[in-house]
Amino acid sequence: MPSTDPAEDLGLLSPGQAGSPVEAATGDAAYVRAMLDAEAALTRAQAALGLAPAAAAQAVTAAAAETARYDVRDLALRARSGGNPVIPLVADLTAAVAEHDRQAAAHVHRGATSQDILDTACMLVAARALEPVLADLGRAAGALARLVAEHRDTPMAGRTLPTQRAPPTLAPPPAGCASRVLAARAGVAAVRAALPAQLGGAAGTLAAFHAFAEADGSTADPDPGPDLGLRLLAGYAAETGLAEPTLPWHTLRTPVADLAGALAFTAGALGKLAADVLLMSRTEIGELGESSGGGSSAMPHKANPVRATLIAAAARQVPALASVLYAGLAAEDERPAGAWHAEWQPLRQALRLVGGAARDAAELAEGLRVHPNRMRDNLDATDGLIISERLAAVLAALIGRGEARQALSRASRRTVEQGMELGEALRQEPGIAGALPQDRLRELTDPTRYAGSSGALVDRALRRTGTAQNPI
Repeated sequence: MPSTDPAEDLGLLSPGQAGSPVEAATGDAAYVRAMLDAEAALTRAQAALGLAPAAAAQAVTAAAAETARYDVRDLALRARSGGNPVIPLVADLTAAVAEHDRQAAAHVHRGATSQDILDTACMLVAARALEPVLADLGRAAGALARLVAEHRDTPMAGRTLPTQRAPPTLAPPPAGCASRVLAARAGVAAVRAALPAQLGGAAGTLAAFHAFAEADGSTADPDPGPDLGLRLLAGYAAETGLAEPTLPWHTLRTPVADLAGALAFTAGALGKLAADVLLMSRTEIGELGESSGGGSSAMPHKANPVRATLIAAAARQVPALASVLYAGLAAEDERPAGAWHAEWQPLRQALRLVGGAARDAAELAEGLRVHPNRMRDNLDATDGLIISERLAAVLAALIGRGEARQALSRASRRTVEQGMELGEALRQEPGIAGALPQDRLRELTDPTRYAGSSGALVDRALRRTGTAQNPI
C-alpha cells in the first residue's frame, strides 16, 4: 500500500540517498533500535558489577529486542513533552520489562540521563552507517586506480581558470581523486573506531550509580580497585561495542565534531570527482561519460551525468551541516539546552548524504567511460597554442627570453586571427625559422609530447595509496 501519511519523508526530494544502505541505517526505526541497545547494554554493564541482578539484565535485553512493539510515530509525538525521544521510550521499555518481571523493571535506565542514551545511540547509528560508506569508498578508489592504470599515458588537455593549459595525461586527475577518496576512507575509519559511548548521569559525574550502589548495599562489588564509576563506564562501552571515553562528553562535543569533519572531507573528496566528470562530460568536451546516463523529461536525446550530479549536490550540503555540528563545541554548562538538540538532524542528514554520495561514486567510477578520440580533438582545438609554455622555454635558450616572448606573442595572434597552426605561424618569424629545424619545431608543437612528470607522479601516487600493485 502506498504511504498516506502527509508527514512521512520517503526520500522524494533526496534521490541521492534514497534506497542506500545508509538511509536504512539512519531511519527513525534505526535510532529506536540503537536507543534500546544502549539501554540494554547499560543494564548488562551494571549487572556485571553486581549493581543489578543478572535476571534484570536478561529481562531488559529481551524486552529491548522486541522492537516491533515500540511505535516510532507515537514516540516522536510524546517526545515533545520532554524534548527528546528517550523519555517516552524508557517508559515503554519499563512497561515491557514489567510485563515479565516487575522487579527487573526498576533497573531500566537506572542512573542514566536521557543524553547518555541518545548520544550513545547516535554513535551506534553512525558506526553502523559508516560500514557501507567505507566499503563504497574502497570500491570507488579501486575503480579509479584501475582507470589510472589503463590510461596512464592517454593525453588530454589540462584546464585552468578554466581554459586549456599545457596538457597532462588523463591519469593525474583520477589519480588525485583516488588519493583523496582513500584519504577520506582512512579518516572515516579512524573516526569510526573512536566513536565513544556516553555515560555520565545527570551532571556528568556518574554520581547516581554510586548512590544506587550505596542505597542497595551493593558493596556487592567487593573490588577495592579502580573507581566504580570508571569500571561501569568501561563495561558499558564494551557492551555497546563503542570506544570508552576519557570523560563524559555531554558538552565536550569533540566526537561529533570529528565525525562532522570526516563527513565533510569525504563529501568534498567525492565532490571533486563529480566536478571533474561533470566538466569533462559536457557536450562541447565529451571526454568522459557515465555508463548509463539519466534521461530528460523534455529532451529524449539526453543522457545526463546523474550520479555525478547527485554527488555534487551532496558535496554542497554537507559542509553546511558540518558547521552546525561544529557549533556544538561551544555548548554551555554540564549539559546544554538546544546545542545538543540541534545536532540530531544535521548529523543524520550528513551521514545520509555521504552514504548516498559514496554509493554513487562507486557506481560512477566503476562505469566511467573514457573517450580518447575526443581528448585528442580537444588537444588540437587551439592549433598548438596549448604548448606555448614549452616553446617559450626552448626559444628563450636560443634567441633570448625577451625576443622569444615577442615572437611567440606575434605567432599566437596570427594563429588565432588567421586560423593557422602555431608551428606554421612560428616559421614566419625570421629569428625562429633559422634557429629551429622544421622537424624539431613539429616535435615541439606536438601536445602529446609534453607530459612532463605525469606518469611518474601517477605511479608515485598509486604506490603511496597502495593501489599500484593491489587496487582495492
